[in-house]
Amino acid sequence: MKNHKIEPIRDKALLQEFIGQLRQGRNGKRNALLFKLGITTGLRVSDLIKIKVSDVVGKNSFTLVEQKTHKSRVVDLKEVLSDLIEYLPTVKSEWLFPSSVNPTNHIGTHQVYVFITKTADNLGLKNIATHTMRKTFGYFFYRDTKDIATLMRILNHSSQAITLRYIGVEEEQVKESMASFRIF
Repeated sequence: MKNHKIEPIRDKALLQEFIGQLRQGRNGKRNALLFKLGITTGLRVSDLIKIKVSDVVGKNSFTLVEQKTHKSRVVDLKEVLSDLIEYLPTVKSEWLFPSSVNPTNHIGTHQVYVFITKTADNLGLKNIATHTMRKTFGYFFYRDTKDIATLMRILNHSSQAITLRYIGVEEEQVKESMASFRIF
């Protein structure tokens, strides 16, 4: 995984197809909700897997302390509310995303990596892993708002250049510029 650059998914139709693929199978609702929550909030997988049912039941948002930065963050659930309403009755654990092996534990980051990379392989996508969720959030947030300063704060980056490189916008802009560049 460290030998290649993890990319965001930059196409909304492809995102829908990805989520549709995740919905299939025994843990499909769990996997699709986890991915969808990741791409709509920008949370790291290490924070997503530790969300408890009690954090989200009957709420439109909740506050969590990010594991890596130890900073509090309000997590907005509005984009996944219908998914949560459908999914919550199936959960028999304190964890929103329980392990399929031992429901008294939350799903592990490796399990998430496996279902995301398997789905990516099925769709012929390269450089997709758990960090794709966070990068996809960043890519669409920037594309839709052009508010790099706020995105930088959300992602806890120290510079705008780091944030742009992180979400793959710099490379995309260079490719677009070079594609249209002509001397003659």
